Amino acid sequence: MHPREPSGHTVLMNAGHPLASPRRRALEHVTSLSSGAPLNAELRITLNFHPDRTVAGRPILERLCGDGLYVSQFVTGTSNGGLTARPGGDRWRWESRIFGGAYDGAGPAERPVYGALDVRRASFGAAPRFGSAHFRLTADVLASATFCYPDSATEPVQFGVAARMSGLVELAAADRRDALDDYIEAQIHVPVRLDQDVEALVLDPAYRGTAVEAAAEKLPCPVEWHEGFRLGVDELRRRPGFRGSEYVELGEALAVDGCLDARIIGDAARAGCHAEQDLKKVWHLLARFGRAPRSHAADLPVDRGRPLLSGRAGNRRGGYPPGVDGSFTPPQATEARGCPLLS
Repeated sequence: MHPREPSGHTVLMNAGHPLASPRRRALEHVTSLSSGAPLNAELRITLNFHPDRTVAGRPILERLCGDGLYVSQFVTGTSNGGLTARPGGDRWRWESRIFGGAYDGAGPAERPVYGALDVRRASFGAAPRFGSAHFRLTADVLASATFCYPDSATEPVQFGVAARMSGLVELAAADRRDALDDYIEAQIHVPVRLDQDVEALVLDPAYRGTAVEAAAEKLPCPVEWHEGFRLGVDELRRRPGFRGSEYVELGEALAVDGCLDARIIGDAARAGCHAEQDLKKVWHLLARFGRAPRSHAADLPVDRGRPLLSGRAGNRRGGYPPGVDGSFTPPQATEARGCPLLS
């Protein structure tokens, strides 16, 4: 399995070759910092995002349907995390450090997009702090990705690539970070094409029968459903120390029939009556404490698995064998199609 250029052709890595592509230089640089055995080819990268948000006033899924690509915050100017994707900003500086300056002179469309490696095969994706939905990418994308632990915002010193990854997986498995922070960050160095690189869009059931589901069905990838995030106000009131009592109070005010879910927070975000950062903290409370009991990432084992194979693996959901991914698809779920937001 080799990394591919944007055209779809594979690239043989050669450390002595003068490289023209920032993407290739970035991959080579991180490869030189990585160690260990190859990655299990049955694992997947996921891209978590909020499927009901807008970009420049346009619904994100509608935009994705038109563009056919998942792009970085350097292109969109929006983010589910921090928004510092500008020359000299934090994201620019982190990328310069991690990738050896490979992208310092690159255009916005050349820069990587961000996700996480789903080492626990969690039905809600590897990094739900960034959103209730996720795209699950194909096995072919693994070779065009780099990885770090912890998140690049912490200026990590441990890195991996698909061919040299076991050291990073073991490091993450031994750490005891909070469940919202316990993910291996992935940087994908090729355009993520919805019709070729996405196995499925996985949605929260709060969006059944909504415009989100209707828009998702127009995308060129399957749609699946996870168990959903729901948090009762009684449990919410017990968590003032997690993000702050003011966000517990805001969550209480937003709750419908005594419960919070992803759709309620999304409706509040589009209404524009609350600061985005405040709603992000409310989402963190829901994502951390509102998962179905079997869905807590910290309770699922890390897959140290089998080594990287050539080509696609597995026989279900594009590579997750039956019974090992911790997922649940409601009986009425449609197997159709899906798409992303921004990193």
